[in-house]
Formats: sequence, C-alpha cells, structure tokens
Amino acid sequence: MTKMRSDACLLSFGFRHSFVICHSAFVICLTLASVCMSAEPAPSAKDILDSVRMIESRQQIDLQGQLRQDEVGIPFRLVQNGPLIRYSFTNPDETLQLRLGENSSRLDLVTDAGTEKVGVSKLQEQIRGTIVTYGDLAFKFLYWPTARVLSEENVRTRKCWKLQLRAASRESQYSNVLLWVDKVSGALMRMEGYDWNAQLVKRFEVVSAQKIEGRWFLKQMRIEQLQPGTNHVQARAYLEIKR
Repeated sequence: MTKMRSDACLLSFGFRHSFVICHSAFVICLTLASVCMSAEPAPSAKDILDSVRMIESRQQIDLQGQLRQDEVGIPFRLVQNGPLIRYSFTNPDETLQLRLGENSSRLDLVTDAGTEKVGVSKLQEQIRGTIVTYGDLAFKFLYWPTARVLSEENVRTRKCWKLQLRAASRESQYSNVLLWVDKVSGALMRMEGYDWNAQLVKRFEVVSAQKIEGRWFLKQMRIEQLQPGTNHVQARAYLEIKR
C-alpha cells in the first residue's frame, strides 16, 4: 500500500464514507489524511470517533469513481463540500446526499423537487445490484454511543486502533461493528459488520491509496459479503476512486 505521511491533520474516510462509500464512511468514509492521536495512553473511543467526524466534515473534494462487481463497473461522481457529500450516478440518474451532523448523519435522495430522507427500509437495499447498501453510505455507526477501544492491531503494515461499536437500535443492518483506525493518519482502514446473530456478514478494507494534488485519497477499497457463521466470501466488490 502507498506510504501515507503524517504531516497534516486531515482525515480520510475511507470508506466514504469511509464507509463510504466508509463515506463516505463506508466512502465514508474516501480521503486519506491525518488525525493527530498519541500512542500512549490510548485515546478513548469517543475521542477517536469525534476526531474522525470533525475532520471528515471539513473536506473539499470533487472526484470520479466507480463501484465494480463481477467485472461490471458503475461510475459515480463524488463531490464533498464540508459536511455535505454527494454521490451522483447515471443511467438512470440518481443523486444521494450525505450530511454529516454533530450528533448524527442523514442520507437524502436528491430530486428536482428537493431532497427526501432515505427511509429505514431503503437503507437495507443494495445500490445498483451491488453488495453495497444505502445504509453503508450513511455511516450511522460513527455516531453510535456505545463504543470502546479493544486493542492495537496492524492492517497492511499500518498500526491501528481497533474499536467495537454497538448499535443503538435494531433499525441498523448491523448489531455491532469492528473498526480499525490508523493511529497516525486517522484513516478508516477496515470495517467489519455483524448481523443480529453476532455473525460476520460484511467486510470493508482499504487496499491502496493515491496522492492527488498533494493530498492522500482512497484508490481502491475491497468490499466482501460473507456467508453468516463462516469466513466464506459470497460476493466481492470494489470501490475505486480516479482523479
């Protein structure tokens, strides 16, 4: 993976998010950058998540990307203006807007008539037939109040804080999420989502990064859907960002 520097206090939400798609996440959750966090003592989970949300909401980006699954590429445009992140798809046209608030996030469908909140049932739906759901783009887990730091682990040679976050209600598609946050950069390197039977069902992981105009951005993220109760990958997709 491309080497990431720690000379700026900016975030990537990888997935995005990260998620985000890590964010935006799950994209949102898409720019790789730096959050300043000391190694000892370990910061609290709240401090880590506060930093992720605060710095992610300051990004200004305009990039092209695609969701790729089974050799089918689905192009999109990603535009972020501070706390507002837009994903624009074509054929047919569809624009999603993620607003990163202080206490929650909100995913809207943008139409000529205005914006309409994406409902709980639609959050479970897949985007363009891929394994990525609308809920994955919403990065709700970044706001879950029950979170703790489990340990320190390496992801692709990067030293990370490993966090566990528990859902506040059954409206979420995941009962809990494991999150790996780069200790130097603050990037969301990996996310694992568990169903309400506590079985792993989806995994997001940053594969590579790229430098564009002096800033680090996500280049490729792998998304895997797993058969519950096993480590068998049922489907695999990639979120790829281009210049």
